[in-house]
Amino acid sequence: MWINRTILFIFICSIQYLAICQQAEGIELFSESEITLPTRSGLLYGTLAMPLHHPDPPVVLMIAGSGPTDRNGNNPQMTNNSLKMVAQSLAETGIASLRYDKRGIAQSAAAMTAESDLRFDHLVEDATDWIALLRKDRRFSKVIVAGHSEGSLIGMLAAQNENADAFISIAGIASNASRVLKDQIAAGSPLFSEVCNVIIDSLVSGYEVQNVPPLLNSLFRKSVQPYLISWFKYTPAAEIQKLKIPIMIIQGTHDIQVSVEEGNTLHKAAPKSKYLEVKGMNHVLKAAPEERFANIAVYSQPDAPLHPELMYEIIRFIQSL
Repeated sequence: MWINRTILFIFICSIQYLAICQQAEGIELFSESEITLPTRSGLLYGTLAMPLHHPDPPVVLMIAGSGPTDRNGNNPQMTNNSLKMVAQSLAETGIASLRYDKRGIAQSAAAMTAESDLRFDHLVEDATDWIALLRKDRRFSKVIVAGHSEGSLIGMLAAQNENADAFISIAGIASNASRVLKDQIAAGSPLFSEVCNVIIDSLVSGYEVQNVPPLLNSLFRKSVQPYLISWFKYTPAAEIQKLKIPIMIIQGTHDIQVSVEEGNTLHKAAPKSKYLEVKGMNHVLKAAPEERFANIAVYSQPDAPLHPELMYEIIRFIQSL
């Protein structure tokens, strides 16, 4: 343990020192440019981060989590820049990345004609097409898929479709999303747990619910129910078993949205995977207190750095491929 922490400290200091020296000399480590993906309903927009001094780099397709989360890990209620920080940390060490706004989100909002038309499989198709786009780009030596939260399952399915070179699950669930949603509601809004469970069970069976209580409309409005039904068809622990590529599974111990048990279960489903449990890391990939309200406060701290162990281990995994 002492040796591992020493190596981690030396790695972080070396990267920071190199970046400071090169910046002081006016040397840029990477560039970022906009990239688009045509779909039948419109363009998807992303950011390609390219290291400038490493030929033939591997590239990581980064898939954001659920809700209105954009390519940088932010949404209208919070700004933490977590995925932007991951991309830039990768680029500084010679690893390219592409992060994008999913259809209906941020700059890709126009690619979704109506919320009621969206299905989980559309997001998987989009990620599959992004992988294919990167595969055709001869600048890249390998294509790695990294999905955060809901993006983990999207990435698993897309990696199956397009034969990625490796897969990284970050704060991804193992259980069916219906089960996790029930647990989150029970922990955060226990007064609504019983009625929510009835609605969720109906959606799991493939039946929409006509009369949703107004207070629950943000979760279960009629226009979003078809998406939930399509999402609930998949169980990540079953899907990850279908991957025959190197896998890394990452879970923070202070994640109040996805439990450590979920990470352990994913690892058991894919026993050859590299499993990393990051002590003190929360759902937005930063060091945070375990107490719920203090933990959530970090979700809106864009200047708070990523948990240092996270990038060290991700970079080491990619370099080992």
